[in-house]
Amino acid sequence: MIKIKKITLGLLITLTTLITFGQNRDLPNVIVKNLDGSNFNISDLNNKGPIVISFWATWCKPCKKELNNIAEIYEDWQDETGVKLVAVSIDDSRSMSKVAPYVNASDWEYEIYLDPNSDLKRAMGVSTVPHTFLLNKENKIVWQHKGYIEGDEIELYKEIKKLVK
Repeated sequence: MIKIKKITLGLLITLTTLITFGQNRDLPNVIVKNLDGSNFNISDLNNKGPIVISFWATWCKPCKKELNNIAEIYEDWQDETGVKLVAVSIDDSRSMSKVAPYVNASDWEYEIYLDPNSDLKRAMGVSTVPHTFLLNKENKIVWQHKGYIEGDEIELYKEIKKLVK
């Protein structure tokens, strides 16, 4: 019975997200910050191939696990698909100072942005982290996933490969 409730809740959350922020939508016109503090409009993201946007936080263990696991295979993903991964930290002003040291220690090859006021988080309908979006080469959101368990990166890679066939 508990498993059925969890599945029902998961479906409800997914449907709510799709209604709130459906597939094939453009990125919102929202300003985030680079690690150096300069402004960047997220709608200006570009890539010749797919883009993955992963919302995360330094206090979120599943977020860090996901991004660290992807980091180990990211170079192969780029070589095979041309994908670009963008990690957007939702750390607020109290924990934002931990982002750059963590990223530098992790040796991530991702573009890192800060969303300290949660403007992008709200605009994209993110309620929990990790929350991952996949965009096609036209910057349309074609897939999204909430949460992380070991192996979810394999599902993400399958979705990326569908875009580059």
